Amino acid sequence: MRDVDIRRKLQVDERLHFGEPDTRIIQELGLCQGIARVDIAVVNGSIHGYEIKSERDTLVRLPGQIEIYNRALDFVTVVIEPAHASRIRAIVPSWWGIWTAVEGEDGPRLKCTRTPSRNPAIIPFALAQLLWREEALEALNHRGLANGVRSKPRQELWRRLASLPLEDLGNIVRDRLKRRGANWRPPASPM
Repeated sequence: MRDVDIRRKLQVDERLHFGEPDTRIIQELGLCQGIARVDIAVVNGSIHGYEIKSERDTLVRLPGQIEIYNRALDFVTVVIEPAHASRIRAIVPSWWGIWTAVEGEDGPRLKCTRTPSRNPAIIPFALAQLLWREEALEALNHRGLANGVRSKPRQELWRRLASLPLEDLGNIVRDRLKRRGANWRPPASPM
């Protein structure tokens, strides 16, 4: 099976929506300023990353991906082929979900072999980094927290947002991700 076959099947899997009508599915969501990209991010009442490891993939990059994904994603599920099963269980954190892609007559079948749990240690700054500068400034303005940082680099805006309660910050980030249009490139702005 190829990555693209698993990805197509995953994108239409109704389990990704969790019954929420305003779900947004994002391909290749960059995390921590693009240090890593999760294959598919499902944004609704949480941000759930899905990382695909087909039979053709090696697991060399996975430890680094784990470190980055653990910083900002509420849930993570790795979607694997059976060839990776034993190694994956030994590598990924116990709170990560595991789905196995098995070849079926009409393409891959996705079987949940471990249900994900909520990330116990999101880093607020990493979550805030999902916002573009203008989005971060708007969120701070809305809360009366923009004084002294309006002309500062985006890292300062993210730092200030990271001081909000994690639940509030999560709501801000999810709302902005869902509201973005088809153009995922941020508007040109100073660092």
